[in-house]
Amino acid sequence: MQDHRKLGRELELFDTDPLIGAGLPYWLPAGAAIRHSLEEYVRELERKAGFQHVYSPVLGKRELYEISGHWSHYRDGMYPPMDIGAEQVVLRPSLCPHHALIFRSRARSYRDLPLRLAELGGMYRSELSGVLGGLTRVRSIQLNDAHIFCTMDQVAQEVAQSLAMIREAHAAMGIEPARYRLSLPSQSGKYVGSPRMWDDAADILAKALVSAGLPFDAEEGEAAFYGPKIDVQIADSGEREVSIATVQVDFYQPERFELSYIGADGGKHRPVMVHRSVIGSLERAVAHLIEVHSGAFPPWLAPVQLVVLPIADAQVRRAEELVSQVIDAGLRAELAGPEHGSLAARIRSHRLVPYQAVIGAREARDGAVALRLRDGRQLPAMPAESALAGVGRRVAARSARLWEGS
Repeated sequence: MQDHRKLGRELELFDTDPLIGAGLPYWLPAGAAIRHSLEEYVRELERKAGFQHVYSPVLGKRELYEISGHWSHYRDGMYPPMDIGAEQVVLRPSLCPHHALIFRSRARSYRDLPLRLAELGGMYRSELSGVLGGLTRVRSIQLNDAHIFCTMDQVAQEVAQSLAMIREAHAAMGIEPARYRLSLPSQSGKYVGSPRMWDDAADILAKALVSAGLPFDAEEGEAAFYGPKIDVQIADSGEREVSIATVQVDFYQPERFELSYIGADGGKHRPVMVHRSVIGSLERAVAHLIEVHSGAFPPWLAPVQLVVLPIADAQVRRAEELVSQVIDAGLRAELAGPEHGSLAARIRSHRLVPYQAVIGAREARDGAVALRLRDGRQLPAMPAESALAGVGRRVAARSARLWEGS
């Protein structure tokens, strides 16, 4: 497993600049293509699971985080307030307070629950410079986040479904968790709410892990300040462990924000808030994918999915037409013409691209392509439409396989 910081720069996926600052990487076109593919995938996965997507500001009044508990429990990880007139605003360290306000903005009935709100949004952490590195620890974070507002009777099912979604997404991305951790409070730490509340939440999470057949380690001192959580742990190239996904049960913030819904009995009831992130931050997810795949990403994630290689200048025009066809089909393609060297040299320089379409005189004449796969296999020449359809099916299926039946 190679270090993503070195490989990511070699592949021109991301970089940094001292004028922007430490812990604030920028995405280059190839990295942005990977990120965009992940965003599309997760949004569609959530949409099919009944989530509704929202956008919320990256700023909030200091009072918002005082209510949520972040100001008293997480202030060291937040940026200082900015004075705007008589108000103080803060870069948000989390999305959950905003989603609580979105829930509170309308009268809610038990018939509306579970209400699943999702957002891929920015948040900011005041990390010390000594812990920053590549995409793994950054100060500006794009988080795949969601909050499920539900009744007590619905919590167990929502937690189980969240775990199933996490496992499905990780399988598609080629991520193998190092372990599952049930993160509990420490005996001496500052946590909010009653012991009974914590015990109930931890019991729900533990039963979900057992029901899914997932071994886990229960560890004290790793919980969020407002509740216990399941953390999906991964290991990087240096065998350092970080969390990439999480499911949390929160009884505290619904109470702090005075959230309520009208029950079947006509009375007011307090919802439970389930926090859920499938791939965590996009930065950390991409860092791990770089290391797991060593730059040879599954076809659906590859920055360039197909490269067209005309053998000689006479086939360049046909190659340009094919590139346009590929792009019109919704795939990412580029042309590597003879001016970039011999065919063998061009094949080597594009060795991480899943599909290479070689066009010689015969293929140009017949409207065909000879596909080379990244694993070294060469397929017989076939009509261009058939080749593009085959590649398109692999990408649409988000399969790690390069070709059908392989």
